[in-house]
Amino acid sequence: MSNLFTRIKNTIVADLNEALDHKEKKNPIALLNQYLRESEQEAEKVRKLLERQYQLKEEFTREYNEAADLAQKRKKQAEIAAAAGEQELQAFAQQEYEHYEQRASRLQEMLKQANTQLLELERNYEDMKHKLKDMHLRRMELMGRENITRANHQMSKVLHNEEYSDQPYSRFNEIETYIDRLEHEVNTSYYRSTIDAKIAQLEKDMKKAE
Repeated sequence: MSNLFTRIKNTIVADLNEALDHKEKKNPIALLNQYLRESEQEAEKVRKLLERQYQLKEEFTREYNEAADLAQKRKKQAEIAAAAGEQELQAFAQQEYEHYEQRASRLQEMLKQANTQLLELERNYEDMKHKLKDMHLRRMELMGRENITRANHQMSKVLHNEEYSDQPYSRFNEIETYIDRLEHEVNTSYYRSTIDAKIAQLEKDMKKAE
């Protein structure tokens, strides 16, 4: 059964990769836009983690300050109890002091670690934003180049491709041929309708000349 699921999974992955390859060949800009959207979503996730880390730092700081203040308070109380000869109270205050001191020490280490992690996360996040910006600019550059290429391709089809460039000129030639033929027919009809009158006039002029 596991082998069957593995084969099905591999088939689905192969079909998906084939579809992505086909999409990339068909429209690489669209695939780049999809990749950028996914990258922006990942950057948004990192931003939220960064905000959470800021909150944790504040919580660590607040807990550390509270533990440190209580440690100092219990230390002073232990000293007062010792001066008053209250050994049982002194022991309790001393125990509380050590407990809070240990907690403050642990929290201080956690806060230091949180600050280091926060700085690293901030650097990585800024680096991610710069790379995203660079990819956006790169996409704009590629879109501009693609647009120019498509425009030049369309103009080239009109200016240099006989299939397109000869169409309007062949249409003009057809119109000119039609007009020439029409003019010839009109002229022929005119001469045919006036030839008798012209010949009669020529005979009349020749007789006068005699």
